[in-house]
Amino acid sequence: MKKLITVGLIAITIAITTMPAQANLKTRTMVPTLAILDTALDTSIPLIKSRLVAEVCILDWPSCPNGSSFMEGEGSSVLPMNILSNLNFSHGTQMASVALQSNPNLNIVFIRIFGNTETGERERTGISTLVNALNWVNANKDQYNIVAVSASQGASGPVINRQPNTNYCVATPLDKVIFDLSNSGVPVFFPSGNSGTDPRMKNKIEWPACISQSIAVGGVSVNSEIGKLSKPRFNVQSNYDKNLVDLWGEWSSNSIYPGNISGTSFGTSVSTQVIAAKYVAIKAAKPNLSSAQLILLMKSSSNLVIGSASQKAYLFDLRKAING
Repeated sequence: MKKLITVGLIAITIAITTMPAQANLKTRTMVPTLAILDTALDTSIPLIKSRLVAEVCILDWPSCPNGSSFMEGEGSSVLPMNILSNLNFSHGTQMASVALQSNPNLNIVFIRIFGNTETGERERTGISTLVNALNWVNANKDQYNIVAVSASQGASGPVINRQPNTNYCVATPLDKVIFDLSNSGVPVFFPSGNSGTDPRMKNKIEWPACISQSIAVGGVSVNSEIGKLSKPRFNVQSNYDKNLVDLWGEWSSNSIYPGNISGTSFGTSVSTQVIAAKYVAIKAAKPNLSSAQLILLMKSSSNLVIGSASQKAYLFDLRKAING
C-alpha cells in the first residue's frame, strides 16, 4: 500500500509452461477474470476462495512452496500464516479482497511475484519476474478468460532525478510484454505511486505505471478516518503526471487481511484494484467494445477533482459508464 517496492534490474529468466486448469478449482470460463500480481494470498477466506480459479508462483528465487522458482496449482500462492499475515506479505490478500468488494462478479487468477526468506522477509524481485508473470498471463488468458491484469506491487523504479518534460521512464523488457497484452485486448493496470509529496517526484509517476502502454491509476480520497467526505479530494500522496495518469480511483477501501480479519487499506494500490475490478464490470456489461474503447469510456465517465495546486484528477463513476 503506502510502502513502495524497489524493483531490481536483474536478468534472471525461468521457463514458463502452460498446465491444465487446477483440478479442484472450478474454472468458470464464461465469467471474466482479473489476474492479480502480488505478494501472497490467504486462500481460506470464503470471499476469495469462492472466486479463485488459478494460483501461480513466479519468482527470481527458489522459494515457491515446491522449492523452485515456478509453481502452478493449488497452494502456489500460499505461505505459512505467520509469514502471510506480516506486513511484508499481507498486501496480496488485501488487494484481492478490495478487487472483489469492488466487483463481486469477477474471478481471480492470483500470481505470487515475491519470494520469502525463512524469517518472513521479502526477497528481491526483478524486472524478469514481472516479464515472466505477464508472459504467463498472455499464454493462459484464453483458458481462464483473463480480461485484465492488476499489479499493485510493481511500483518504484529508476524514474527520479530527471527533468519533468523528458522521458523519465526508462525503457525495459517489460514495455514490450505490456504492449503485447494490451494489443491482445488485456490492459495492465499499475499504481501511479504514493510518493507524491516527495519533491523529486513532482509531476512524475512511478515505474512501471509510467510505461505508456500500461494503465496508470491515481488516487482520490472519498473517505476520511471519521467517515465519508462531503466531496472527493485530490490525495496529495498520489503521484501525478497530467499526461500519464490514465484513470483515478478511490484511495481507500474496506478490505480483508489474512486470517479473515476485516480492515481498511490505503494507497494507489487500492485505487488500482478498484479501477481494474470496475473495468472488468464494464467489460462484462459492454462486451462488444474493445479494451481501448472501454478505457476511453471510463475516462469520459469520470468526474473532475481539482487539487490545491490545481492538479486535475478525474474520479471514475461506474454507474455513469454503464448507464450513460
